[in-house]
Amino acid sequence: MSLQPLADQELINLYLSGNELAFAELLKRHKDRVFRYINSKVRDSDLANDLFQDAFIKVITTMKGGQYNEEGKFLPWLMRISHNLIIDHFRKTNKVRFLSESRTINEEFTIFHKLSTDEKNYLDERCETELESQMLGLLDHLPAMQREIVQMRIFQDLSFKEIAEMEDISINTALGRMRYALINMRKLIDTNKIVMEY
Repeated sequence: MSLQPLADQELINLYLSGNELAFAELLKRHKDRVFRYINSKVRDSDLANDLFQDAFIKVITTMKGGQYNEEGKFLPWLMRISHNLIIDHFRKTNKVRFLSESRTINEEFTIFHKLSTDEKNYLDERCETELESQMLGLLDHLPAMQREIVQMRIFQDLSFKEIAEMEDISINTALGRMRYALINMRKLIDTNKIVMEY
């Protein structure tokens, strides 16, 4: 029986029932995308490989522990795990901070970029930390559908086409939600007097 045509959830069910080949197929299916995403953030292939392995170890541990409940959303869950591992790494090493930025909506859109803090003084670092906290806090004030689109696009690095397929909406609807999310975030920035440049 070929495993290739099976959906992720079917492979997960097979794996949980003892079919190790099903997990091998899941790994084969998603490894390139996950590794590229991690490597694009850390820019170090050895480190990316370590974080990649940590991500799949966490996947296995969660599944084997009976705690997996992301039915139908395996890839976003896997990308979220990867993203969290990257954030944890940077917090531990204190090499980068994440800042928000405004750009036009397209497939290259990103709301976070990395800045080296190696040569920044304490005050600069405190300013960046405060800005990061404020910008991340803005997401909590967005309507649920807009917040989910931003999280899928930015944190999980999914394309608008993938988001549309996963949410069963059109690409235009996905783009529209992102557009309104950005408008709302800009209003919140103005209302809360968040300084974007310093």
